Amino acid sequence: MARAKRTHALTIPDLVLLSLLAERPMHGYQANLLLEQRQVRDWAGVSRPQVYYSLEKLLKSGMLREVEGVEAAAGPERRVLATTAKGRGALAAALEREDWTTQRERPAFLTWLALSWQATPGAVRRQIVRRKEFLASELAREEATLRDVLQEVGHAHHEAVWMLRLVIEQCNTELAWLGKIESELPQRERARNPAYIP
Repeated sequence: MARAKRTHALTIPDLVLLSLLAERPMHGYQANLLLEQRQVRDWAGVSRPQVYYSLEKLLKSGMLREVEGVEAAAGPERRVLATTAKGRGALAAALEREDWTTQRERPAFLTWLALSWQATPGAVRRQIVRRKEFLASELAREEATLRDVLQEVGHAHHEAVWMLRLVIEQCNTELAWLGKIESELPQRERARNPAYIP
């Protein structure tokens, strides 16, 4: 029970760094650069300060270790670190948690849509157009990233490829749905039989 509790205490930044440093040893600056290059922050909230905080936390807990004999620059933030067997075990245990598969996101656009009956018709139309423009831009970026990832990994059966294809499919689905909503805006009306709690 105590082991499960400690594993559950690992944050998303902790898990991302355990995975990243299991690939190869690196220091915090390199980890931050790789997170940016791979656009990890699109799917995991990991800020620059969190990287250094997590590295210290994981090092103190024995889930990371300093790598000897690897060229390191001056300063503690340039210590070269690698994931230990304990860290790989904690990561594997954390990835078995049920909560990864039983949660739903609450996108801001859905919240806006629920409240949009209070907006003017012009504002509703403008917001839908803005959302479509944003998604089209994101779709182009994700498709470019997918091309780069496919070139790097050399095959289509990789978790990064699957993730990007899911995001691309979601963007395409929402764009098609937004087109349908846009065409139905003239028929929009309030609920005819609202149910209120007495």
